[in-house]
Amino acid sequence: MNVMEFFQQSAGQWQSQRTTHHLPFRRAELGGSRILVEALSADHEKVIEICKMHEVDPATAVGGAYVQWNGEMAWDKEGEDHKGETVFALVPDADNPQTGNLLRERGYAEIVPVIGRYEMDSENGLVLTTEYETMSSIERFWFPSPDLRMRTSVVKRFGGLSTASFCAESRVETVLEKEKDDAAAREAFAVGSQHSSFGW
Repeated sequence: MNVMEFFQQSAGQWQSQRTTHHLPFRRAELGGSRILVEALSADHEKVIEICKMHEVDPATAVGGAYVQWNGEMAWDKEGEDHKGETVFALVPDADNPQTGNLLRERGYAEIVPVIGRYEMDSENGLVLTTEYETMSSIERFWFPSPDLRMRTSVVKRFGGLSTASFCAESRVETVLEKEKDDAAAREAFAVGSQHSSFGW
């Protein structure tokens, strides 16, 4: 799988359940979000615009994505939210298309244009490394199945404070897809429950 195929598989709506470990305080925080991903072709105007913003030749991009998110965390204060959107372009290295630069309109940890590094590993996982002015982050995304995406991330601040997060993200189906899958699930349950120790 190459990086553009990864984002094409990521296209759609996702429901994310997150656990964030605040390591210095030895406490964990739960949260959730709804995520929308749209894969963008190499000639999409937004991809070209991001390349020009970072002074990168648009012809070197293989595509990109639009990402929108809206979520909440257990420790949120009144008026605090976790929503936003960003666009990014993917520019592979000339000597190895499995690695390259990810040009972002805005970062997740800091709201400024930023260039991160990506790598598709040997297990079809996507690893993103981003250096900000006051922190750095390493994320890994992978698909145990087409409709389930996992994500881990570690954020290190220059003051030494760190967080580690794990997210399980399930694809949100359309009504038609859900009806079709519900019928298949009922049939699978009727067969599978006969081979389960507990019947569920």
